[in-house]
Amino acid sequence: MGKLGNIRHPEDVNSALIAASGILGGYISARETGIRPIGTVPLLAGGLWAGRTWLAKGGPVTAAALGLLYVGAFGASHPLAKRIGSWPSVFAVTGAVALASYLVVDRRA
Repeated sequence: MGKLGNIRHPEDVNSALIAASGILGGYISARETGIRPIGTVPLLAGGLWAGRTWLAKGGPVTAAALGLLYVGAFGASHPLAKRIGSWPSVFAVTGAVALASYLVVDRRA
């Protein structure tokens, strides 16, 4: 079996950390390259990785709710950034998603 055979089981993954990494990684990638679409790569990867854990630990309704929060937080970070600045906005939405993920899924496991 190749390297992909060593991926951790979804129930052993800290989804809050993965979701936070996806949002932060997306922002940093877009900002540092100057190419906004590049930010979707880590954002999508983090969302999918966390989503598999949300599904395994919480079921489809929980996974859908947290997935909507993840995407909604990304969307909300843009208008929020106009009010409080880019980094504070990214930290605020990242914290909200990570906290929700921890409270709803990770803490129970």
